[in-house]
Amino acid sequence: MVLFKRGPKYTRFQPKKKDIPGGLWTKCKGCGAIIYNKTLEENYKVCPKCNYHFTLSWQERINLLFDKGSVIEFNANIESMDPLEFKGPKSYKEKLNEAQRATGLKEAAITGEAKIEGKSLVFGLTDSSFIMGSMGSVVGEKITRATEYATSKRLPLIIISASGGGARMYEGMISLMQMAKTSAAISRYQKEGLLFISVLTNPTMAGVMASFASLGDVIIAEPKALIGFTGPRVIEQTIKQRLPEGFQSSEFLLEHGFIDMIVPRKELRGRLYEIMNYLED
Repeated sequence: MVLFKRGPKYTRFQPKKKDIPGGLWTKCKGCGAIIYNKTLEENYKVCPKCNYHFTLSWQERINLLFDKGSVIEFNANIESMDPLEFKGPKSYKEKLNEAQRATGLKEAAITGEAKIEGKSLVFGLTDSSFIMGSMGSVVGEKITRATEYATSKRLPLIIISASGGGARMYEGMISLMQMAKTSAAISRYQKEGLLFISVLTNPTMAGVMASFASLGDVIIAEPKALIGFTGPRVIEQTIKQRLPEGFQSSEFLLEHGFIDMIVPRKELRGRLYEIMNYLED
């Protein structure tokens, strides 16, 4: 006797998943919001919800700040040597080649002459995508040459720093020497009564912060930028004291007088123009 009969066979329906193209959305590192990339780009890569400033490439930074077609690059083809013949999981030469392919730069700094609203200036900027924007012999040389050119032409100097790597230890003492070299060039420039504006972005750390980045006549930072010499854990272990929350942020440094102002990215170009007009001879 059959107590149970098999019912009809059912085929489980599997709805087709719609393919969503990748690369359309970005998660904010500040608040976790999901932002449509076009919206992010239209807002200068600043989160519209929490004001988190995403990192800009050197091309984006140039397009943001300077008059279109006004940039004349200096010393574009200088490349680093490998004085220590550094060996590791990757050699120094391999790291340089990878960074060059990824960024389109020969080195971590780009320098040149440009204009803001028709006003001529000399600029330097570092790109954190190139070995963390660290300062090796070529970065130091390019910043120094740009400063000397600005001195000879009596032009304002603007350096935008984005370096989380400080001195580039693949080059040993040659790298450390660039701190003194760039600082000496800035000192000679300032003795001529010329205007140096230093712009600190996220991150500006270590040897770059301890040399030319901290020497501006006017020091500007982007909101919530990480600024300092070394990480908080190293400092705490050295001085055996607990550090204040957020002590390496641009907001903390403004409150304690280390920087002069915090300027949102969309206002930076206009503010630089105002400062040059006001303070130039």
